[in-house]
Amino acid sequence: MSLPSPTAAQRLAERLRPPGNAVMRQRWEHLLFLHWEWDPEEIQRTLPPGLTVDTFGGRAFIGLVPFFMNNIRPTALPPVPWISYFLEMNVRTYVSDRRGRPGVWFYSLDCNRPPAVWIARAFFHLPYEHAWMKSRVRGGEVAYESRRLGDGRPARFEYAAAGPPESAEPGSLEFFLAERYRLFAHRRRDGRILSGQVHHTPYPLSPANVKAWDARPLILDGFPDPGRAPDHAHYSRGVAVEVFAIEGKGA
Repeated sequence: MSLPSPTAAQRLAERLRPPGNAVMRQRWEHLLFLHWEWDPEEIQRTLPPGLTVDTFGGRAFIGLVPFFMNNIRPTALPPVPWISYFLEMNVRTYVSDRRGRPGVWFYSLDCNRPPAVWIARAFFHLPYEHAWMKSRVRGGEVAYESRRLGDGRPARFEYAAAGPPESAEPGSLEFFLAERYRLFAHRRRDGRILSGQVHHTPYPLSPANVKAWDARPLILDGFPDPGRAPDHAHYSRGVAVEVFAIEGKGA
C-alpha cells in the first residue's frame, strides 16, 4: 500500500539548510531538465521497498538531466584541476520515504571522470556509470554528448534558455520537478535506504529551447522508448551547492 504524497509543508521544509557542516561544495551549471510523464505503477515496480513514487496531480515523471559539475571539492579544500571538473547526466524519478520526505531516485548517473564514478559507487551507493562525454557552450547555446561505456552511440543534446530565469512557485509543476534537495540510495547488501541532502538557492529556471534530444539513456536503464518528445523542458544556468553527509549508512 502506497503512502500519502508529501505535504506542501514537507516539500518546503526540504529547502531549509540542514544543521551541521557540509562535507563538500560544488557548482551545478548549464542544467537541462527533460521530463516525460509516466505511469506511476510502472515506476513503483522499479523502486526498492521503503520508497513510494511521488506524483503531481496523479502523474509520475521520469527525468533526464545533463549538466556540468564544477569546482567539486571537500569543504575545507580548493578545487583541483581536472578532477574537480566533469560532465554528468542522470536518469531519475521522484519519490518519498516512509517519513514522507520527498526526494530523487536515480536510475543511472553517467560521468566522464573514473575517480568520481568509483567514489560515488563506493561511498554513496549511487549507480554511477562510466561514459565518454564532451560539451561546448557558445553564445548561450549548449552542445552535449554522452556515450555510456559499452554502448554503440552517443546521446546528443543541444539546448539554450528560451526566456528569462525565474524561481519556481511552490505548488507548481516546476517546483515539483526541480526543487529537490534530497537523494535516496539503496544499499543492496542489507536493503537499507540511505538518504543524502544538498542545499542551494532555488534554481533560476527558464523554458528550454531544445534543438536536439535523445531518450537513449532511458532505454539503457530498462525503460521503453517514450516515442515522443519530452513533455516538459527547462534550463537553469546553475547554482552553488553544499553537500551533506549520507544518513543511514550504519555499520
